[in-house]
Amino acid sequence: MGDPRQIRRKYNTPKHPWQEERLEKEKDILGDYSLKNKKEIWKMQAVLKRYTNQAKKLANIRTEQSRKEKEQLISKLFKMGMMKKDADIDDVLGLTIQNILDRRLQTLVYKLNMANTMKQARQFIVHGHIFVGSNKISIPSYLVPANEEPHIKFKENSNLIGKFGKKDEKEKKIKNVEVKKEEKKTEEKKDEKPKKEEKIKIKKTAKKKEVKENDKG
Repeated sequence: MGDPRQIRRKYNTPKHPWQEERLEKEKDILGDYSLKNKKEIWKMQAVLKRYTNQAKKLANIRTEQSRKEKEQLISKLFKMGMMKKDADIDDVLGLTIQNILDRRLQTLVYKLNMANTMKQARQFIVHGHIFVGSNKISIPSYLVPANEEPHIKFKENSNLIGKFGKKDEKEKKIKNVEVKKEEKKTEEKKDEKPKKEEKIKIKKTAKKKEVKENDKG
């Protein structure tokens, strides 16, 4: 047996590690999309760079072959849900990393209201609760084509429904009922306090009248 093939890295790290503007942007992206680490950002940037570099090469070439390649590139991005069908090669150059991140399975699970948060969406995918059609996808960074988006679902007989699991939903209903009961009790107590005070005042005034009448007698 030969030596195992060395797996080549499919992304590039930043040339300068301490650029404040870039660090702030990466921090915002990590928070907005609930990514595990910056490596996930760099991988999506590599995907974006691959498309934009191809567009740059084709933008200034006027041949029949370049026209076909432009159509193929735009068609591919349209199928991925990143562009409109009538888009131009200049629109490809206007793509941002957010356009790529919006097509990740994790993002779509959250946007389809199948999870309460981005972090929860990631957990559902990693734990094998999410299917795309008949295929179980356990990779949050999977880029979902537009035609597969309607087929994102929970696995059959899953405890997860909508934003909450069945167990969580039952517990939440029970908690809501208990909270409402407590709120009613507190309201009743508040109503009882002024009634008691009124009774005490009435008793006091009645006693004063009795004392006055006795004094007169």
